[in-house]
Amino acid sequence: MAPDPDRVLIFDTTLRDGEQSPGCSMTQPEKLRVARALADLGVDVIEAGFPAASRGDFEAVNAVAREVQGPIICALARCTREDIEAAAKAVAPASNRRIHVFLATSAIHREFKLNMAQDEIVRRAVEGVKSARGFCDNVEFSPEDASRTELDFLARVVEATIEAGASTINIPDTVGYTVPDEFGELFRYLRQNVRGIDKVRLSVHCHDDLGMAVANSLTAVVAGARQIECTINGIGERAGNCSLEEVVMALATRSQFFNLRTNVQTNRLYPTSRLISSITGQPIPRNKAVVGENAFAHESGIHQHGMLQNRMTYEIMRPEDVGLARSNLVLGKHSGRHAFRERVRELGFELDELELNRVFEEFKALADRKKELFDGDIEALVLRAEGAAHGPWTLQQLDVGSQLGSASAAVRLQHADGRTAQGKASGDGPVDAAYKAIEQASGISVKVRKFEVHAVTVGEDAQGETVVYVDYNDRSYRGSSLSTNIVEASCKALLEVINRIEQSQGGARAQAREAALTAKSAL
Repeated sequence: MAPDPDRVLIFDTTLRDGEQSPGCSMTQPEKLRVARALADLGVDVIEAGFPAASRGDFEAVNAVAREVQGPIICALARCTREDIEAAAKAVAPASNRRIHVFLATSAIHREFKLNMAQDEIVRRAVEGVKSARGFCDNVEFSPEDASRTELDFLARVVEATIEAGASTINIPDTVGYTVPDEFGELFRYLRQNVRGIDKVRLSVHCHDDLGMAVANSLTAVVAGARQIECTINGIGERAGNCSLEEVVMALATRSQFFNLRTNVQTNRLYPTSRLISSITGQPIPRNKAVVGENAFAHESGIHQHGMLQNRMTYEIMRPEDVGLARSNLVLGKHSGRHAFRERVRELGFELDELELNRVFEEFKALADRKKELFDGDIEALVLRAEGAAHGPWTLQQLDVGSQLGSASAAVRLQHADGRTAQGKASGDGPVDAAYKAIEQASGISVKVRKFEVHAVTVGEDAQGETVVYVDYNDRSYRGSSLSTNIVEASCKALLEVINRIEQSQGGARAQAREAALTAKSAL
């Protein structure tokens, strides 16, 4: 059955390609939060990961396949039997699933990466598609680095994989090399020269190395593609991927030009963007299209005058359309639970009663420290409460002293088992001293690789969000926290890392005990 010519599927690869971006790795619970948010957003396909890459990746894809309903759940695999079997097993619980196989086709990849001739590439691609079809009817094939592949050979590979049973053919601009006119010609060439291409869905996957991922993806759509592969906030390897929010809003805002539709609930774009930013620790640039802080801000007097007369003079989208509320309501310490709940809902978040109670208490505590609370404060509290690594350690007391050139800190930590631990240290500054004291008290010493602080909202009493990246036992961890006190936020961010380390060690010990019991029972 031919694809609907008026519908563009949105294939989200935030959990797979997006997570490959340095610093964007996610835990399994975080991946489930993202997958549920993507389902609520209305994406058609969630590429949940690359199951053969690691045990953790397999388990995360499997968890998404079990627990997330609505979108097609997709797993990536190379054209090898082992990869495809792992992908098939990982997505098996999903009621609607897909296996996505890929193999490089460009001359430079054939020579330097694969050491394969053209005939071997075609044979392996066909075998990969047929193998995947043995597990799943919905199979996608990608000729990696398609935009740098000879057109006649690309057409040959695509035709062979269609004949082998692929239902979606994805054309990737893997290294962000192509330009719109050239890419459009590539799609037109394939449509004119590949038998059976009208029976499959053409897809596009663009990287942003030259800043043209969105433009190239939209050009491919004009030339016949009916699936766009993209990520929230454009995260991904190197310069990132095509940005989901940008292509979706381009199709919606310029609907009279494209005459195409998606199933995305655009008013979920902003909260989903903020969720990804919170989980990955990657701030959204102020001037980011569609979801950036400045996207609907107007400072120029001429612009402000035009906006007062008619907002369409300088706004081609309504902020409400992407889920960015425009309310002058400012909450404070006298605001009640009902007003707070309504504000949370208006910002695009749904909390159960337990979560609402916890966040409301944090809101009231913050309101005692700030004169006014803005939307950004509330968003940060909600996102933080949903994603924080709770316990076993909590910060009970923090005392810091600083003078030019040196600082000292003393901390007291409370463990979930009831014990307390204290630490005291000096350092180059209050944060350095506090970190040394926390390491002393917890017994876990880490290497800080990166430390970031940015304001959540405006004003001298704005909350600061601290993000810390550390290395411990050849693994990387990230922690974040919020406070109007930067030293306090910094300490809680490190404590979140230490909690993650303790939790992972506990999981490793449990696995070791289980393995030992299994081995013992086998004797």
